[in-house]
Amino acid sequence: MGFARACSVALVGVEGVVVEVQADLEAGVAAFTLVGLPDKSLVESRDRVRAAVVNSGAEWPQKKLTVGLSPASVPKGGSGFDLAVACAVLGAAERIDPASIADVVMIGELGLDGRVRPVRGVLPAVLAAAEAGYRQVVVPEQTAGEAALVPGVSVLGVRSLRQLIAVLCEEPVPDEREAHDEGRPGTMLAGLMVPGAGIGTGLARGTGQGEGNPPDLADVAGQERPRKALEVAAAGGHHLLLSGPPGAGKTMLAERLPAILPALTRKESLEVTAVHSVAGILPPGEPLVARPPYCAPHHSATMQSLVGGGNGLPRPGAVSLAHRGILFLDEAPEFSMRALDALRQPLESGHVVVARSAGVVRLPARFLMVLAANPCPCGRHSLSGAGCECPPSAVRRYQARLSGPLLDRVDLRVVVDPVRRQDLMGPGSRGEPTASVAARVQEARARAADRLAGTAWSSNSEVPGHELRTRLVAAPGALMEAERDMERGLLTARGLDRVLRVAWTVADLRGADRPDASDVAVALELRTGISRGALTNAGAS
Repeated sequence: MGFARACSVALVGVEGVVVEVQADLEAGVAAFTLVGLPDKSLVESRDRVRAAVVNSGAEWPQKKLTVGLSPASVPKGGSGFDLAVACAVLGAAERIDPASIADVVMIGELGLDGRVRPVRGVLPAVLAAAEAGYRQVVVPEQTAGEAALVPGVSVLGVRSLRQLIAVLCEEPVPDEREAHDEGRPGTMLAGLMVPGAGIGTGLARGTGQGEGNPPDLADVAGQERPRKALEVAAAGGHHLLLSGPPGAGKTMLAERLPAILPALTRKESLEVTAVHSVAGILPPGEPLVARPPYCAPHHSATMQSLVGGGNGLPRPGAVSLAHRGILFLDEAPEFSMRALDALRQPLESGHVVVARSAGVVRLPARFLMVLAANPCPCGRHSLSGAGCECPPSAVRRYQARLSGPLLDRVDLRVVVDPVRRQDLMGPGSRGEPTASVAARVQEARARAADRLAGTAWSSNSEVPGHELRTRLVAAPGALMEAERDMERGLLTARGLDRVLRVAWTVADLRGADRPDASDVAVALELRTGISRGALTNAGAS
């Protein structure tokens, strides 16, 4: 008769629930029963754990074995419970001291030879363990750096079950070779409890574009108006629509947006890293995402791949992978209307709630959306219609694929005209570099952060309209033109709020305390596309 328990973590979306793994040995016919709402991949752990224990030199108990996962009401899946199950069984068999594992959280998959393999979602799992009061975790060696990002937690990185048994029993730790070392012994983390030092500096770069040599805005010839819109979008976190013919530079502009965004804060870095850890896309050896992510799904992407889905509990989609970064939808009208309309909720709330038969998952999705679209199927449509062979009905159908409710949530709508020869070939063809624009964006973000200190918002795009009309008010008379547009039906109530948010960003970029009529005029011109001369004057100043 024997009993032991260890702990592991079940992931529900990007949130973790600590699970107690209990092992009970009784006299009777040898059997291994796993209870507690496991899925198929977890049920298969019985064979993996048995083989791993035997191949690690330990004796498998020939008794009636019952392993329970508590709380039983929480769905559990994946191979990350293997390590906890193996240690609970060995504790019940008295191969290791049950007291040494009772308050240790263990996360990792076991190979049949006893090696410990990495699993997804280590960071959110360790965060959940820390919030539940646990201070010691065991993870695969490859993910020890990721787990050590959580402050106040001691992390033990192991390569094999043999190493973990030796550490727990205070025996000499055997050397283990990595599978890719081809016979070369490697350095070991096993036996070293590394205190979590919080978020370090320089641990990893972001998953944005071009980490070695990022694209520079100076490469974009001309396009003063789209460049200004890009700067405003980055400074305030405003959604952007770039419309123009093929080859005008829409994709070039979007790819250069991540470089002018400020680096993520510590809290934001943990949020983004947790999502990418669950998705399994963290680069090896770079456990922390420090730069805003950039996600550009193909236009054939399904609704589930955009907002999240999959078998069983939903997995993060593109909107969550772009959390705190940029979601770029190139050739936006080519996406299915069902997929595009599914973006409405996360655009407003900053999260997405996905309901499936296995449960309901809430995933973070606060991103800056950039849409790129041609004016018509052939791409040559203009106000004059010159060069376009598309019938008017085809143009209307193509443009209607971006629905009114979706476009109403886009703050900035800019036409990207074809590049002129003098802009491309002239002596001053290179535009302002990224570093200069990024510095202005950083200053504008700092002004907004100071103004919003003590609130739940960090950028102008997050401020509710009620606050903009009551507490954070514009200069007297600044909204007269916007009110006229609303009366004429050019603006909705939501559109007016978004114009106010953009006006605050324009004021932050020029260093003003609050927006005046000229700032509102720039915001109106960027939203409606109707030229009022305000944007030209703003660029000249």
